[in-house]
Amino acid sequence: MTRGVVVFLGPSCDHATARGILDADYRAPAKRGDILDAARTGARIIGLIDGVFFQDCAVAHREVLAALRAGIRVVGASSMGALRAAELDSLGMEGIGEIYRAYREGRLVADDEVALLFDPETFVPLSEPLVNIRATIQRAVECNVIGADAARALLEAARGLYFPERTYDAVVEAAAGTTEPEDLARFLVFAGEHAIDQKQEDAVLALRYIRDTAESIEPAGSTIPPGAP
Repeated sequence: MTRGVVVFLGPSCDHATARGILDADYRAPAKRGDILDAARTGARIIGLIDGVFFQDCAVAHREVLAALRAGIRVVGASSMGALRAAELDSLGMEGIGEIYRAYREGRLVADDEVALLFDPETFVPLSEPLVNIRATIQRAVECNVIGADAARALLEAARGLYFPERTYDAVVEAAAGTTEPEDLARFLVFAGEHAIDQKQEDAVLALRYIRDTAESIEPAGSTIPPGAP
């Protein structure tokens, strides 16, 4: 195991795949206080990929800042990590991947772009995050499966669904009547065979980044005492 590396990872990438890239201390999606706990127990680099949104209190900005002040490198990507990195990169948090860049540049704004429903025991996704649906729609346009009008109808349908209900079947059903049935049928087949998992792609990039830089990271220069924010 890469000493001192803690990664909060859940539905964005399965742990078996992740361990094939980086042998680290993998923990469940982060909730409030988990970043501080990792910092207090000797982490020298923290990978924040997945975190809770509605099941519990989300990771607080101040705990990320406390870890950074202690000399710990904090890398964010894919989901909660992309959100926090876009907000805190000017203060030292490192962001990786397309989703991070989209939030940083204002192309994405809402938290529910990365939210999804997942099995709390296995972390298997049970719904599709909007960022993945966006990427799949865009790829379908690039492959001439659908045109711009159908793409807009599908995206609007996806945005109108509550995040736990977003699946490709549900999106196509919600878009019925707003574009040609043939377009919807072609898209559904395309999504079944060629869906883009942008969250996983970004998670893999972050894991590779952490792996490639971990050996050069010096131990944290200070520690966070119990009770610190």
